[in-house]
Amino acid sequence: MERTRADLVPESGTASPGAAARGRAAPGGGFTYGAADEERRRGVRRMKTLATGLLLAVALVYALAKWAGNAGAGGWTGFVAAAAEAGMVGALADWFAVTALFKRPMGLPIPHTAIIPTKKDQLGQSLGDFVGENFLSGEVVRLRLRSVGVGRRLGGWLAEPRNADRVTAELSTALRGALTVLRDSDVQAVVGEAITRRADAQEIAPGIGTLLERVVAEGGHTRVVDLVVARAHDWLVEHGDSVMAAVSGGAPGWTPRFVDRKVGDRVYKELLRFVTEMRDMPEHPARGAVDRFLKDFAVDLQSDPDTRARVERLKSEVLGRGEVQDLIASAWNAVRAMIVAAAEDERSELRLRVRAALLSLGRRLADEERLQGKVDRWLEGAAVYVVTTYQSEITALITDTVAGWDAEHTSKKIEAHIGRDLQFIRINGTVVGALAGLAIYTVSRALGG
Repeated sequence: MERTRADLVPESGTASPGAAARGRAAPGGGFTYGAADEERRRGVRRMKTLATGLLLAVALVYALAKWAGNAGAGGWTGFVAAAAEAGMVGALADWFAVTALFKRPMGLPIPHTAIIPTKKDQLGQSLGDFVGENFLSGEVVRLRLRSVGVGRRLGGWLAEPRNADRVTAELSTALRGALTVLRDSDVQAVVGEAITRRADAQEIAPGIGTLLERVVAEGGHTRVVDLVVARAHDWLVEHGDSVMAAVSGGAPGWTPRFVDRKVGDRVYKELLRFVTEMRDMPEHPARGAVDRFLKDFAVDLQSDPDTRARVERLKSEVLGRGEVQDLIASAWNAVRAMIVAAAEDERSELRLRVRAALLSLGRRLADEERLQGKVDRWLEGAAVYVVTTYQSEITALITDTVAGWDAEHTSKKIEAHIGRDLQFIRINGTVVGALAGLAIYTVSRALGG
């Protein structure tokens, strides 16, 4: 008996037209049907009608042959009746076999019928085991990837400029998306915490001492000294009155003012002379004193425990200040803006370098067998690790999905896909049965049966 169109809707609820058009799973775990499924169901119904019609035709031929034989039409009626009888048997046997896959024939509780609805979960488990053993084994995956030659193919593909442009554009889009999704506060907190933790864990005094010692030995500090002395000279020239006023203001109140001015003028002139000589004389004793001080300080930074401890305390105080933490955190905004702008600009240095790197990698992969082998081995190892580590999770996806399907509607879905071909079994059974019956009857008559 044919199913009506309403039978296609899961009993758990009525599917919406949009869901039916897309063939989505129904809420109860079954299926709804789209236009393609409806077309398949119509094909199945046509083939069922044809197979059933052929069964009725051979039954009619059998009845007519028997009637003709009883009416004395001749010996040929026995041959026709035998062929038609065997055709009916073959048609009925194959009808039973095909029907038993999806439901109980005529509703009778015959054992080992309605196989798909009753054995759905076992079939799902068997399917999962089959996939795991034959498709997700490490050796199968390794051999398949090795035969494909991913490294060589990937190299040839990347060596094409249009493909390199495409990959560059996709990477830029992904990068922009990732930077958009990330929350500034989270990234700033992570960056700040990472920098602070790294700075706290690493003692900086010995490194600073080594660097300072190298700079002094190479004379790199002289430019700094030159700059400081030159700026000090210029400042003294411009602010002489301020210097003399400061000296005079620090004198005792009982001294005459002209004495204070004279002392201030003398101090200013001596200070200006000292700075001028230090600026103009590379071999000035004060410069040597600065050199010796920096050398001694560099040695203390590397070996003196007290000096190193003071530097560490100063480092902790500096890092702990809110202004420094804000500066570290705000650096992310500048970096992100720079990266986003570079990713959006097709002519940016970032995208041009990425494109050039992809083209270079593609050419090397296409030409260098050693690099191809390295990439292939890496991909093989990664794929084998995934399938061997997560094989049970992958196969469980199959078994759990099948287990979640509604048994009745799963049976209908499968029948819609393969039912038309199964009806050919009924047709073939009718034809083959008739031929076998005719052959058996003929041999029997020939042997005098």
